[in-house]
Amino acid sequence: MPIPLPFDLLAFAGSSGLILIYYLFLRLRAHRDPDFSVHGFNRKVRTAWVEMVARSGKMDVLAVQTLRNSVMAANFMASTSVLLIVGTLNLSDRIEKWAGAWHPDTAAASWAGELWLIKLGLLLLVFFIAFYCFTMAIRFFNHVGYMINLLAGLPETDISHAQVCTYLNRAGAYYSYGTRSFFFSLPLILWFFGPYPLILATIVLIAALYKMDRAP
Repeated sequence: MPIPLPFDLLAFAGSSGLILIYYLFLRLRAHRDPDFSVHGFNRKVRTAWVEMVARSGKMDVLAVQTLRNSVMAANFMASTSVLLIVGTLNLSDRIEKWAGAWHPDTAAASWAGELWLIKLGLLLLVFFIAFYCFTMAIRFFNHVGYMINLLAGLPETDISHAQVCTYLNRAGAYYSYGTRSFFFSLPLILWFFGPYPLILATIVLIAALYKMDRAP
């Protein structure tokens, strides 16, 4: 028996609400205790790294190599996002056939194809957001590559320590947003199998994120 359309959409609203509640909890918890979240810890590490490079004055090669590794990682993830976008678009011509096979009743078939297109559109949106975030991370990592050498080699320039830290932390934040977009695509993929796998995947994802988001 096919599941009614309102329940399917309610499951998506509930899943989105659970993720929103989790991030509100994480934000409030990190506001009370800045060392609780791994994101705050990573910002401290990046700031300390910039300070180390600026004080040594002879670590420009190490700095560029470290940033190069970050750019390569972000570039790989951006390329993966493009492949996922193309693969998802290739599924669009099979939506009606799959919707008819999974929802054989005529009452359900009237909305099944449209609902699958909505699910496919949301999945595409998540992959587009991931691609945007990873490309922005590459952009800021490249800027930091220029700024960190000026900071270490020419301290008298107008480039300040705070500016370099801001750019580097912004690059790290965009990389984190892109990775989280990949994580959020997993419940959406399972949503194609029904609302119950969506809710279950969301609960498992939140439990995994809570373990990842706690600082070591």
